Formats: sequence, C-alpha cells, structure tokens
Amino acid sequence: MEKTSTLREILHKASNILIVVHTHPDGDALGSGAAMLIYLRERMGKKADLLLPDSAPEYLGFIAEGVGITDAAVEPQRALELIDGADLIIIQDLNQLHRTEQLAAPLSESKAAKVLIDHHMFPDAGQFSLIFSEPERSSTCELLYYILKDIEGGSISGIPARSLYALMAGMTTDTNNFANSVFPSTFTMASELIAAGVDRDYLLQKIYFSYRENRVRLMGYMQNEGLTILPEGAAYMILTKEIQDRFDLREGESEGLVNVPLAIGNVKISVLLKEADDHFRVSLRSKKGTSAQRCAMKFFNGGGHENAAGGKLFPEKDLGGMKLEDYVKQALLDALK
Repeated sequence: MEKTSTLREILHKASNILIVVHTHPDGDALGSGAAMLIYLRERMGKKADLLLPDSAPEYLGFIAEGVGITDAAVEPQRALELIDGADLIIIQDLNQLHRTEQLAAPLSESKAAKVLIDHHMFPDAGQFSLIFSEPERSSTCELLYYILKDIEGGSISGIPARSLYALMAGMTTDTNNFANSVFPSTFTMASELIAAGVDRDYLLQKIYFSYRENRVRLMGYMQNEGLTILPEGAAYMILTKEIQDRFDLREGESEGLVNVPLAIGNVKISVLLKEADDHFRVSLRSKKGTSAQRCAMKFFNGGGHENAAGGKLFPEKDLGGMKLEDYVKQALLDALK
C-alpha cells in the first residue's frame, strides 16, 4: 500500500508518461501495457504513450486495437523522441532493460524517473526509482490489476472497461488459460473481472480460436515430424527458418507449441528452439519438480519462472563446436538431474 501510494503521487505529478514493454511482446506485455495506457489517459487524463521495441503478434492485436501504440521497429525515430520527451517511464513485464534490446541504451540514459512493474525474478534494482516486483503473481497483468485496484481504494469500478479486458487477456495468455503459474489471487482476479462484466468467452475466442490455417498445419507437422522425445523424460523441437518459410509462419504463431509435449506422461521438460538471424529463440516449459528456469539460465542465456522460462542460443558463441541437437540434449539431461 505504501508503494502504491508513492506510485499514485508519481503519476499525478508526471506530465509526459511513457510505458515500455519487452521485445517480442506477448499477451502479458501487450495486456499490461494497454491497460496502463488506457487507465492513464481515460481515468487520470494524462498524456501517455505505449512503446513496443518491435512488432506484436497479429493475433494479439485486438488487445491494444485503437489505442495508438508506437512500434520502434517501424518508427525508430519516434521511439527515441518519446523516450527523450518523457518525464516518467514505466517499464512493464521485464526485469532488466536489456530485454528492450535496441531501446536499452536510450532508456538507461534517460533522466526520467523509472518505475518497474513486473513478475519475473531478479529485477535490476539499480535502474529504477520504484519497483513492484512480485514473482508470486501469475503475470504482470495480475500484478497491475491489484496495483490499480489499490490506487482506486480497493474498487475496480473506476478502472476503464478496456483496461479490464486487456488485463484479463494478458493474464489468460500468460497462464496458458490457467494451466501455468496460477495462484489463489489469480482466480480472485478472474472472478472479480467476470463479475464486473468482462466477457471471457469473447477473449477466449480471440486468443485461441482466431488463428490462420497455417498455424494449425504447422502444429501438426512439428508434432509429427519435428518432435524428438528422449527416453529420460524430455522433449525438444527445432523450428528452422526453412520450416517457418514453408508454413509462412508469422510472429506469435508458434505460441503454445512448447507446451504440447508435456501432455506425454513421462515428459518432464520441453524445449522449443525457433531460428532467427544469428541465434535461436528458446522457450522452455516443465512440470513441477523440474526447473525450466535453471536450464534457461545455465544453457540458454535466459531465465524466467520455475516451470516457464526462455532465452536465446547463439550457435557461434555457445555451442563450443558441439552439434546443435547434442547441445540441446545435454541441456535437457542436465535439467533432469
């Protein structure tokens, strides 16, 4: 409550607020970013902007539709102008500024006050003047929900409806529809939002039943042709550029694929590697008792939550002469120890 009171004062004093989320924004980043943006504009009457380091997945576009966001990959000069003009920068859904990639340097150099709102472990405390960091939250959307509720004196009646929808959408995606990282507070949030009129069926339709045919065919192909299961209880998939091109894959359309092998009884950890220009983006999911987080930190330059983590693999730097699949196997077998 003390921190919330401090945040309330900071928001009231600020005249030009910028919200920034992590690169490759997911539903939690978009949901929390859009919810805060709408709240600041509509509830507090503030001049506020939402800045994405790069483009959001097309299927999640409905979360921030019509609110006016800036994509730094499309408008790099405007992104720098927004950072330069802000007197308050709110960083959401990331624990360290390097997760904004090309925006990290200008953000770090900015003299604006910086507030962190995030649910990942190990925040870089030295970069922020006020920190809300709670790993025991399902998502940044959940954390922001309770922050805004506190600001509103314990009621959500004053929070704009579109903010509430964005918060429900982001929490739903980050928990994989209540399958991962769920706490009692998560269900309380969902119950209160539904009672307030949020149409969860509409959100589920938009999130899980609005994909292109290409995604469905890719999911089938990867499960049939691209899935390797180790007898020790691990699974991995490598989504090469060739496969991505074959299925005309767009950003975000491989979301959820890493979870599929965990449906197999003896599989305790699953890894998906998606090839990019000079590296692989890595997603890890595990069952209770096996640490996806430790594996991400030790082998994939990443981190995250105990059972849901991510990172990057740079073949030239990280493999040390090993074949890619041998390296992945080594990482998985280490995780199972």
